[in-house]
Amino acid sequence: MKKEIKVSASILCADFTKLGDEIKKCEDAGVDMLHVDIMDGHFVPVTSIGETIVQAIRPITKLQIDTHLMVENPSMQIDNFINAGADIVSIHVECYGKRKTNCQRPEQFPKEIEHFDIEAATKDVLKIKSKGKKAFMVINPGTPLCLDSLIKDIDGVLIMSVNPGFARQKFMPEVLSKVQELRKIFDGDIAIDGGVKEDTAPLAVKAGVNILATASYFFGATDQKKVVSYLRNLKV
Repeated sequence: MKKEIKVSASILCADFTKLGDEIKKCEDAGVDMLHVDIMDGHFVPVTSIGETIVQAIRPITKLQIDTHLMVENPSMQIDNFINAGADIVSIHVECYGKRKTNCQRPEQFPKEIEHFDIEAATKDVLKIKSKGKKAFMVINPGTPLCLDSLIKDIDGVLIMSVNPGFARQKFMPEVLSKVQELRKIFDGDIAIDGGVKEDTAPLAVKAGVNILATASYFFGATDQKKVVSYLRNLKV
C-alpha cells in the first residue's frame, strides 16, 4: 500500500523574530510536522538552536516536532529534547563508528564513517523508543545504507539530499538510488531533507519517500497552502 505523503516544515528558514506567527502559518497551510535542525558547530560547521526553542514551540502547537540532531554526541542530547517536547528524535549514523580519514579532524566536513557501530546506535534508538517517542536514523549523502539489523527497531530513516549544515543547498539526485534501495526492504517512514522544491520533490516521492522536509521552498512561498497541497498530492 502506498504511504500518504506528509509535509515537514523545516523552521531553519522561518523568521525567528516572530516564530509563533510562523508556526501558525505552518498549521494554517496544513503541514504535518515541524522539522527542527539542531546544529552544534562540531558535527556540522555551524550552530543553530537548542532545546529551549523546542520548549517554546511545544505549548503553542499540536504539530509533531521532529528534532534533527546534527550533533557530535547525540547520546548526551536525547533526553534534553525528549523532555523539551520532541515527538521524533532523528540521529545520524555518522555519529556511530570510525570516521573516514578525510573527516576525522574537527574542521573536516561532511562527516562520514568507515564502519557503522550498530550496537551503540541500537542503544540510543531503544532509549528514544522507551520514552514513547519515534526514532529515525539519518544518513548523509556520502554514507551508504548501513542499517542492517537496526532497521527492525527504527520508525523511520531520513535521507539527506544535501550535505548537512546549511539551508538553500542544491538537491543531490544521486541519493535517490539509496531511497529506492531502502524502500525495497523498509516499510517505515522514509523522509528526505535538502533542496526539496517543486521540481525535486516528485523525484523523491517516485523513489519511495513519504515525508518531504522543506525549508526555503515553503517559507519563501507566497501561497504556502498551495505548496503543501502540491507536495501532499504528488503521485509515484
